[in-house]
Amino acid sequence: MKNHSALALRTALLLLLLMYGTDAKMEIIISKPDVAVGDEILLLCRAGGDGVITWQKDGAEIEDEEKVFWVDETSSKLNIKKATMEDAGSYTCLCDFESGHQDSIAMELYIHEGPSFSHTSTYHEFLEGQDGVVPCLVTGEPAVVVHWLRDKQEIPSDGVRRVRQLPDNTLLIEKVKREDAGTYVCHAQIRGRPVDDRLSVSVVVNAPSIVHLKEEEKKVLAGPETNVSLLCLVDGLPKPNITWTMPITIDPSRHHFNSDRSQLTIRSVARADYGEYICTATNKISESSATTTLHVFEAPEVFVSAEQQSVSVGERVSVSCNVSGHPQPVLHWLNKHNGQTLDSISGRIHVVDGAFVIEDVVPSDGGLYSCMAVSASGNASRDVAIHTEPSLPHYLSVSSGPTSVLFSLKTLPISGGTPITSFILQWRRSAAEQWKEIVVPVSGPLAITKLKQYTTYTVRMAALNAVGVGQFSDTKTVRTQGIQGEPDSPVLSVDGMKIEKNSFSVPLKQIDDGGSPLQHFSVRYGQNKEGAEWKEMQLPSNTDSISLQDLSFGSYYQLEVIAINANGSSVPATFNFTIGEQPASSMTKGWVVAIVMVIFLVVFLVVDVTCCYRNHCGLLMSISVKLFGQKVPGMKMPEDGEGTTNGEVKLKGISTPRGSMQLAGVQTFTKEAGQLTEVTCDKASLTKHEKIQPGRDLQNADA
Repeated sequence: MKNHSALALRTALLLLLLMYGTDAKMEIIISKPDVAVGDEILLLCRAGGDGVITWQKDGAEIEDEEKVFWVDETSSKLNIKKATMEDAGSYTCLCDFESGHQDSIAMELYIHEGPSFSHTSTYHEFLEGQDGVVPCLVTGEPAVVVHWLRDKQEIPSDGVRRVRQLPDNTLLIEKVKREDAGTYVCHAQIRGRPVDDRLSVSVVVNAPSIVHLKEEEKKVLAGPETNVSLLCLVDGLPKPNITWTMPITIDPSRHHFNSDRSQLTIRSVARADYGEYICTATNKISESSATTTLHVFEAPEVFVSAEQQSVSVGERVSVSCNVSGHPQPVLHWLNKHNGQTLDSISGRIHVVDGAFVIEDVVPSDGGLYSCMAVSASGNASRDVAIHTEPSLPHYLSVSSGPTSVLFSLKTLPISGGTPITSFILQWRRSAAEQWKEIVVPVSGPLAITKLKQYTTYTVRMAALNAVGVGQFSDTKTVRTQGIQGEPDSPVLSVDGMKIEKNSFSVPLKQIDDGGSPLQHFSVRYGQNKEGAEWKEMQLPSNTDSISLQDLSFGSYYQLEVIAINANGSSVPATFNFTIGEQPASSMTKGWVVAIVMVIFLVVFLVVDVTCCYRNHCGLLMSISVKLFGQKVPGMKMPEDGEGTTNGEVKLKGISTPRGSMQLAGVQTFTKEAGQLTEVTCDKASLTKHEKIQPGRDLQNADA
């Protein structure tokens, strides 16, 4: 390895020689000035001309032919195979040139040994709360300087720091904390030279095992769906191992632990799981344990003979219910539709030995019923759904079009406990005819179409659900109307109506085109108030909705729609809606007033400051007088000027080109009862014929 290093050093010196071959001044070339003990040293002296070259160390000539070699007439090298501390010093290259001139160059060579960390330990363990001492044993020549680092930051030697470096290069950690664990670096450097080395030292902090139970006592209800978790919180370094002691043998199918066994989960809790559970935490420092008691109760359970019963109107239905638990629960039946408890043992609806019975079922009996078990251990229930046919439609009205009949319901029939899916609409012209019928969904228009005009029909309606068809409504007699071929009025759906800000939309559907294809829809709308101007527009026959934009906020509108075909137009379909008030703007009136006031105050202050400092007037001038009394800064008072006045201060006029006087920001101060009072006059011009006489006031001057 050293031969390779010497070869590399020689190669570098030769390259340097080639690079500086044309330079005329003397120089000593060396790969590095700091050399470790035992390394090879090669110094090359280039004289820059022919001559005799000699070497000196600390002023004494080096005559060892094994160390000094000639390269050529202009250069020589000094080679030291294995450096020792004695080889350090000042080396001088002297050259006696053939011209008779002598020149020399010197350089300092540094030899070092180390730094070496010898037998310094790189791993230390400390107990939390105790003092930790980490030594760094470093040797080297010349002297070695040591610094401790952590996270690339130097640890100070300040005596008040909890973590600090001692004078003997030892690292002291007072009352070790967990955050003190980590890697520390001992950095050793040869004093004054760029030669250093680093040693990483690991510090581990230990802490005794401690167990913290979240609950010392826990109460749960037994049952196949009941799970309970017992949590054992442990602390300590190294992280403790956790073991559990249980009142029953561990069953892997029901007893589950998390990865570090700090949590025990018991699935399908049974009465046999009752007892004490001991959690024990152990590490190499200590062992600790704690106990929690699990109390297990049996929750009420409910069993019903059927969770759903479909029965026809007029029949009898019975559902039995059994309850269990500890203590024994009390059984109740509840009508979930109205919240009433059914405890009667007689009547059309009654309870016998826990069985719920309904005699002669009617549509209003349909719905959810619940069998409830109530005890000190808790409550449980099971729902039973009773389904029957819907009731007959009430509050039914019909209206006719040219070839159609439209049904209208104020309220839906009683559903019978399951949703109504559709309606059956029947019609006939006489009692001798068979009923004709159509089935329409609940969401669709309840209309019979393609009837004959000017014809009397008998119509009726019934609701249909999953159980069957309910009773038909009373029959209604209606006569179709309208001119031959005219379309029926369009239908506007309230369910699909949308109002967003000042926009409005509503679905549009045509039930009957009157036997002739629709040409278009004619739409009129306007505010529903006297004198309002209405707007009109036409929409294609395939239009499925009407959309209105840019309406007035806070207004009540009316919409009229007419369907038109080749034979004429339908009766107008009307629709009323209201556009709400416009949302409040983010810039309220209060903000506007505040901004205006701020601008006014700024302008006022600018004008007043200008008036005060230029013309001695304004609000600031008045305040100055109040604060300083008669000695107003920047203003000559009667006591400071020549002569006297009759208790007043007169401001002299300023001459103008035509002999007139201009009073700019005139102010008069009168002395009353030892106080100065201010009188401010507006700017005014004096003609050349008017003068201010002594003793006259400024008001006379203005006159």
